[in-house]
Amino acid sequence: MLDAFKRLFSRPPPARDLGLIEEWAKRRGHGFKRARGEDGFVIDGLLEGKPWRIEWGPSQREYIAGHELRLRMELDLPSDAQMLVLSRPLMDALERKTFEEFTDNVQTQIGTKTPEEMRWLVMFPKVNLAHLKTLRNRFGAVSSAPDTGLSWINGPLANMLEQAANEWLHDGQPLVLMTLRGRAYLRTQLDAPDPTLLAAALALFETAVAQAVRASGGPVDRAGDAGHSGRSTAWQSFPPEVPPQR
Repeated sequence: MLDAFKRLFSRPPPARDLGLIEEWAKRRGHGFKRARGEDGFVIDGLLEGKPWRIEWGPSQREYIAGHELRLRMELDLPSDAQMLVLSRPLMDALERKTFEEFTDNVQTQIGTKTPEEMRWLVMFPKVNLAHLKTLRNRFGAVSSAPDTGLSWINGPLANMLEQAANEWLHDGQPLVLMTLRGRAYLRTQLDAPDPTLLAAALALFETAVAQAVRASGGPVDRAGDAGHSGRSTAWQSFPPEVPPQR
């Protein structure tokens, strides 16, 4: 009897119904896979012939509670195109945390396990968003080259960020948008995915990708870097031993 109760309470929660997400993805010609052993999914697609990936699953960042939505795309941008946009509440919180952890008299170095979005707040200058009056109170930005970072944000991306803040990015909801080692990333909290939110996040991401290519002067030839297989800590996918499944 005791064993029966143990089995009852140790059962995993019932699988989430992701039928609408799968239908949305396949209708757009994207690949859809459910993550084995995780409450999540993976969607693969193409933009201008280059692959991108959407993942939704348990959060990989301490500053995001519950589940998160992650988008990634290989762009072959110049390696020094390091730009970061954060939702303002998240930026303020990470700045406080970074100051507390790494600027006291005991610990003066930032460890390699610290996410880039925290390290960059110390390493890189802020992008001046003073002229973007409706945006500067909702988002902050840093960049290894502030002029390039401002060029990235100005225009279409600023418009899409403002639209996101008005339509689907709730007050206090963390958002990370960055370019790192030639790739583009988006990360945000999302407890319950639906096609409308996925489409909105993807539209923001695609605009960020297009503007990053424009601001950085376009893609570069990485033929000499073909053997590089290291994974940035900005992205930790589902473990290789439990690959996504249908």
